[in-house]
Amino acid sequence: MRIFQGKNREIMLFILKALGVYVIWYALYHLWLLPDGRLDEFISRNIVSVTAALLHVAGYEVFAFDRIVGIARANGLEIIDGCNGIETIGLFIGFVLAYPGNAIKRWLFIPTGILIIYLVNVARIFVLAIIQYHWYSGFQMIHDYTFNLIFYLVVFAMWVVWALKGNGSAKGADAAGTDADTDTVAAAGADTVTAAGTDTDTASSSSSSSDTASTTATAPSE
Repeated sequence: MRIFQGKNREIMLFILKALGVYVIWYALYHLWLLPDGRLDEFISRNIVSVTAALLHVAGYEVFAFDRIVGIARANGLEIIDGCNGIETIGLFIGFVLAYPGNAIKRWLFIPTGILIIYLVNVARIFVLAIIQYHWYSGFQMIHDYTFNLIFYLVVFAMWVVWALKGNGSAKGADAAGTDADTDTVAAAGADTVTAAGTDTDTASSSSSSSDTASTTATAPSE
């Protein structure tokens, strides 16, 4: 079947690998990590602590306890499971593992991406706390749509970076391909010149033969 040949085969393999990694991560998270709760608890509390520190530095009176952080006289934000970025990290890792690339770059890019996702999430909670305090009427809309869109756009941007930069040998392969094409063209040109030269020599030989024949033919009449 053509769908499993050439470029189509590579695309199908990528999709299957990405789905496979995500299914494994989803099962691992929902069947073990989420019921266990310790990973979610640790990351959520950490986000609360870092966000509270940033708000304090920004000059706000802050309250923080358990998974809740906010500015005094505001409702505060609770970092529940699903809002701490763990599932998004799984999506990111699944793509990077599934998409072809240099192995060393891959294992450097994954922790870098996880750190970026964590920092973006902290920034999201930080800004949401300020919006909740200063503009409560617009908080829900921004929470549900704007920041979720920005959050996933950041992840998508990292996917694009990996797709473009992850394969360290791509540039060398392109250069090799270019050299090979140049050699092929040069060889083809040489063959053409040789063939043309041969045809010219043949024509010259034919002309010489014709001249000889003419001389031979006219000799007796002299």
